[in-house]
Amino acid sequence: MPKVALTTLGCKVNQVETETMEGLFRQRGYEIVDFSEPADFYIINTCSVTHLGERKSRQLIRRANRLNNKAIVAVTGCYAQIAADEIAAIEGVKVVIGTQQRHKIVDLVEQAAREDGLFNEVSDIMHTHEFEDIPLYGTPHRTRAFLKIQEGCCNYCSYCIIPYTRGPIRSRRLDSVKEALDKLVEDNFHEVVLTGIHLGAYGRDFKNENISLSDAVEICLKNPKLKRLRLGSLESIEVSPHLLELVKNEKRFTKHLHLPLQAGSDEILKAMNRHYTTADFAKLIENIRHEVPDIAISTDIIVGFPGETDELFQKSLEFAKSMNFAKIHVFPYSKRKGTPAATMPNQVDEAVKKQRVHLMQQMEAKSALDFHTRFLGKTLDVLFEQTHEGYTEGLTSNYIKVYVQGEIPSGEICSVKLEEIFKDGILGKIL
Repeated sequence: MPKVALTTLGCKVNQVETETMEGLFRQRGYEIVDFSEPADFYIINTCSVTHLGERKSRQLIRRANRLNNKAIVAVTGCYAQIAADEIAAIEGVKVVIGTQQRHKIVDLVEQAAREDGLFNEVSDIMHTHEFEDIPLYGTPHRTRAFLKIQEGCCNYCSYCIIPYTRGPIRSRRLDSVKEALDKLVEDNFHEVVLTGIHLGAYGRDFKNENISLSDAVEICLKNPKLKRLRLGSLESIEVSPHLLELVKNEKRFTKHLHLPLQAGSDEILKAMNRHYTTADFAKLIENIRHEVPDIAISTDIIVGFPGETDELFQKSLEFAKSMNFAKIHVFPYSKRKGTPAATMPNQVDEAVKKQRVHLMQQMEAKSALDFHTRFLGKTLDVLFEQTHEGYTEGLTSNYIKVYVQGEIPSGEICSVKLEEIFKDGILGKIL
């Protein structure tokens, strides 16, 4: 039985795509091994959001070649999509696939094993208009399953390379969403997370069909055996009244929204080509919390964007503080060749970016602590995931990490009284 090792860099969508490719190999009789082991085939799913992601991608390619210089190395993902020739020049690479054609991965590596030469399947992603619907073979190795229902982005934020690596918006058909969701539930996944590159744009490519993300949510919730449904990252301006109504009224729809802010000053938001103001964002958050008081709202913030002065950073810091986020993912701006921001004047020094990341993270820790403290003494349902060093950890619907002493089977949902702040969450007691 041939051995294949797969590894992933980058976002949750990449992780889903790697698991999908793993399923294709399993279906064809391959043995899946850890990437640190000798294998006949190495599949590297790359990231291009930052320079660091690209560098790590190259390191993994070279590492695979060192593990077995006779192995077939296949490289896919965003970095492969925009730099196919650069990747093809790295020693050991035999197959290059971009962000499409993954359904051909097994055939391509087998062809590369039989024939000499390089197999480059990267095509112009901007002319791709159909969602690549690959059936699920096998299941993810987690308690929560991620279900990709959307691909592509047309926002063209000035700092982001993703529209050029993923192409235009493509959505998974509702019947396919239902079929994939039903399979995950049959395989005993109690929580499914809907994900995509531009998730809120789901259905926009279905011309004259009036289909939106709410329809995908509703069709998933029709499965009575699904215990939890969660959304991945969602643009704030795409939280429709109907979607918020579902969050409010459907118990199985988690009380958590991840809404990327990216900057807390209108000047930088405009430079980023983000299509809202801080006032728009604040008004939406106020409305969401009015409808769903216990909801967790998490976000992404970029610091050190070109033109961000000390004054504008301070404005961003204060605005983010005022939003009382449950969690903030803080990123230093990373210059991406081919994006408008890369050639903007007043680029921020790396040392300044590092200092601003630290200050934003300090504020984030206090904000997260305040959010957690609100729930001490309350009883919430927790989906348990893993046991480590005598504690089992899991998540509430509103994304609080909860620890209990002892071992709880992975996938169990239990009522837990939240008793005290502990590590990055709350220590609780099962009732």
